[in-house]
Amino acid sequence: MASLWSGRFEKDMDDIVKEFNASIHFDKRMYNEDIDGSIAHVTMLAKQKIVSEEDKEKIISGLEEIRRDIAEGKIVFTTEDEDIHMGVEKRLIERIGDVGKKLHTARSRNDQCQTDTRLYLRREMREILGMLCEFEKVILRKAEKYADTITVGFTHLQHAQPVTLGFMFMAYFQMFKRDMERLQDALERMNVNPLGACAMAGTTLPTDRHYTSELLGFKAPCENAMDVVGDRDYTIEFLSVASMSMMHISRWAEEFTWWNSTEFSYIAIDDSYCTGSSIMPQKKNPDIAELLRGKVGRVYGHLMQMLTVMKGTPLSFNKDFQEDKESLFDAIDTWKASIKIFAKMLDKTEFRMDMIEAQLDKGFLNATDIAEHFVMQGIPFREAHSIVGRMVKLCEKKNCGFEQLTDEDLQSIDARITVQSLGDISIKGCVEARKSYGGTAPCEVMRQIEAGINWLSDYEKTISESIKV
Repeated sequence: MASLWSGRFEKDMDDIVKEFNASIHFDKRMYNEDIDGSIAHVTMLAKQKIVSEEDKEKIISGLEEIRRDIAEGKIVFTTEDEDIHMGVEKRLIERIGDVGKKLHTARSRNDQCQTDTRLYLRREMREILGMLCEFEKVILRKAEKYADTITVGFTHLQHAQPVTLGFMFMAYFQMFKRDMERLQDALERMNVNPLGACAMAGTTLPTDRHYTSELLGFKAPCENAMDVVGDRDYTIEFLSVASMSMMHISRWAEEFTWWNSTEFSYIAIDDSYCTGSSIMPQKKNPDIAELLRGKVGRVYGHLMQMLTVMKGTPLSFNKDFQEDKESLFDAIDTWKASIKIFAKMLDKTEFRMDMIEAQLDKGFLNATDIAEHFVMQGIPFREAHSIVGRMVKLCEKKNCGFEQLTDEDLQSIDARITVQSLGDISIKGCVEARKSYGGTAPCEVMRQIEAGINWLSDYEKTISESIKV
């Protein structure tokens, strides 16, 4: 069968050009969306008396038959199909005859492609939001379990201040919360209907684009036909959100990697999320964490590829834009797999508190707390900061901790301070005293957890309602 657009041509495409031009090998995954869009379109055409009710029923019956055959593997697409749109339409005409030729009335592959992609991406975005919800639940469970368990907080990979593990978990909760908010925002913005924009300028036929929007669950038809067929902002926005979220996964995966090292030994990753060495029998490698850490580069690449594809392209549609699908599909697959496996790995990872506790007396973790205690005694913070800095120097010379300094030692630094003036400088006391809003005190961590649980519950309801709409 000749191509459905071949009327103006005297020669068929060269085989190598057909292969280069075709997108069927990757866009066939959108067959459900393509058929959904076509059913909505022909339903509208019948409503507007552009095609008959009888023709509509024949077309819909044929499309549903094709959908079943694709799902059951009875239809195998080839390069000759060019893309999913032509592949479906060609088979429809083969099955129901000339009636099938009426389906493409008042639409173009330009708007059809955009409709399919937005429908597909909308479904995937909602699924990703659901996966992030489940990921956040794992984080909340872990945060509650370790709400008052103290660990070392780092800046510059140096011992900084004591914090609870629950506090650290809630820091990541906030990162993924922002990812969810960004993705929801992007979903709201991209959920407009391109169908009926045609090639770029609309149609002379009396179509009803508001009706197809209603049928397909779009909030409205796009405002400008020329813009929507050439628009890939929504793809770039999705890739941007995916890149940022993958960056968050990569940051945590990096921490897993060094927490798992012999030098730290802070965590015990479940064996099912590690690999061994082909030569060194003692090795238990955090390969999954390392893979997660590296996957971000893949998604970053897709974002940069799409930004580059769109750079300098004039209105309206350009064939360059076909390069959007593979980047989008792979980013979706990579992000979903990463969320799923990280959530499971996190759930099965336990912290080795014996190893962590052995590090709590190193690095003068309570130094800032002592300075703040001096402030409460009327010493200006900058002076307090200097005093504690000199205390650290003396401890390093004496090879001891703050607790081992004597009154004589302290008086040699500043006449205003004594052992008694230091207050409770135990690591536990320091952590429990950090009750400022957003701080690491266990009571404040529990407040953050409760707020997170409430936010997530409300958010899931919102997601559920938006899917119904």
